[in-house]
Amino acid sequence: MNDRGSATVLAAVLSLVVLVLLGWLVQLGAATAARQRAEGAADLAALAAAAHVIGGPELACAQARRVTGEMRTRLLTCTLTGREVRIEVAGELPGPLAGRHPPSARARAGPAPG
Repeated sequence: MNDRGSATVLAAVLSLVVLVLLGWLVQLGAATAARQRAEGAADLAALAAAAHVIGGPELACAQARRVTGEMRTRLLTCTLTGREVRIEVAGELPGPLAGRHPPSARARAGPAPG
């Protein structure tokens, strides 16, 4: 029985498995970072809009749009109800994940409920 070279084949297969798992973990990390960026952008946009709510919905939402744009996210909704602001943003997935369902986040800012 000639099993010369079988260790090479086994090592090549195991290396391929490790590379596939590593690629999957990198993409998982990128998706997690994109979700966290969307959450941070929603929080900051809601705070920026709440700080300018006295100027009206146009000014408040313009501030939210500016913040989300600088954080490489997209403002989906900006709603003012009294002095309360509700924001929804969408992020972008990098690399091969681009084009799939983008991460989104919601945030609210305003005075504490009485």
